[in-house]
Amino acid sequence: MRIQAFLHESPMFTVKRAARHFDRLASEAFAADDLGFMEGLLLAAIFFEVPRPIKPSHLAETFVTTRGNVSHAISSLEAKGLVQRKIDPSDARGYLLALKPPGKKCALRVIAAFDKMQQRFEQNVGAAALTRALDVIRALERCNRE
Repeated sequence: MRIQAFLHESPMFTVKRAARHFDRLASEAFAADDLGFMEGLLLAAIFFEVPRPIKPSHLAETFVTTRGNVSHAISSLEAKGLVQRKIDPSDARGYLLALKPPGKKCALRVIAAFDKMQQRFEQNVGAAALTRALDVIRALERCNRE
């Protein structure tokens, strides 16, 4: 197709294609636990924040996504028995998240899978090249903000 030359030179298309590839990698890595990428990120984040309480709004800000996306993932994790919501004692309108014991075990598997993926990226690309690539991607991201 004629558009292929444009797509080959397009950073936007390349980043989007890479993102779809990473989603597939994460789906494969988390398949045994029936988790999606966002669910895995949330489990890892909650695990690393213990014993500090964590609010869903903080997760949305951290992952640069909507509260709705976070809420949907939390509901799924809750239905799977991995996470529980607790009313925030300082603000009864909000809630805090905590891992249930199976959630802690699952979070450890998720973190191990993320580490394994990162090691594979570093082995295939090299740590220095990966750092430079991240700098370029972040610069591209800033292009549309300025």
